Amino acid sequence: MGPYLNRIKPWVTVICTAYNHQRYVEEALQSVVEQDYPNVELIVIDNASTDATSGCISRFARQHPNLQFLQNTTNVGLNRAFNQGLSLARGRYIIDLSADDVLLPGRISKQVELFERLSGPYAVVFSNADYIDEQGRRLSSHYPTDPRGRSSTVVPSGNVFRNVLESYFICTPTMMIRRDVLNELGGYDESLAYEDFDFWVRSARLYHYAYLDEVLTLKRQLPDSLAAQVVKPDNALLHSSLIVCQKALERCHTADEYQALASRIRKFIRKAYYAEQYGLVRQFGRLLNRIEQPGLLTKVVLALSCLQVPVNSLYRHYARQAFALPSRQ
Repeated sequence: MGPYLNRIKPWVTVICTAYNHQRYVEEALQSVVEQDYPNVELIVIDNASTDATSGCISRFARQHPNLQFLQNTTNVGLNRAFNQGLSLARGRYIIDLSADDVLLPGRISKQVELFERLSGPYAVVFSNADYIDEQGRRLSSHYPTDPRGRSSTVVPSGNVFRNVLESYFICTPTMMIRRDVLNELGGYDESLAYEDFDFWVRSARLYHYAYLDEVLTLKRQLPDSLAAQVVKPDNALLHSSLIVCQKALERCHTADEYQALASRIRKFIRKAYYAEQYGLVRQFGRLLNRIEQPGLLTKVVLALSCLQVPVNSLYRHYARQAFALPSRQ
């Protein structure tokens, strides 16, 4: 990775984290080595899988000796596993790849080309994605597309801080990130159960994001994904969300940013209630009170939470039905 070569074709590091992904990991890794971009560094971390994932990676590594393989003996969590890879990364740009997702041909070269044309404080290039099921069948696109494959909705670019407070509008695995930005932020916050919301809040306050309007990634939807786990009563995701909302409140500057965060907190109040995490409901409620007085619906949810009216089994049934339908996210 000489300086001259890095100026001509900057190196890209793909950090692939795997946990019990034996069915999918080889396809994910193959999608990296088949990219048409010449300068790709691949780092794979098996996070103490209990199935045959590590064996699949080892076989793949024998065929591709430049691959760096880290095998954890205990599961250190997604964020710390990624940071292990980040500490070894030498590329100018980073892709965080889950071992059940797939890079489509040309993704890296197209995102690097856009990054190299950008001027100003851009930290992330992201794209559209198609969702696939366990068998790899395409379900839907993250952003609905027109007959030409272009997004039929307006996708925010540039200063997206308010947008990331408002909703999960970015499909996480589509991102290519400047390594120096990740290092400046200290990588992912290892105290949290998931990475993307916190990274968006911390980076989007300081840097811009650019959208590349093309489907360049296949994102797999599985029944045990993080999105599905958020409805479980014992999940740690909502507590992490509370911490990120607290960080976000400290970073808000304008009235519309405060309102976007308030809207997001109201959603988390409902989710925490559905998950029967009543203490978190009250903590989210106190955080909301620092921005605005709760409306009638939120007051009702807060009151039901104080009474600890159970709704989780009904909500999980609804969530399973919704998950089975093709959707954006």
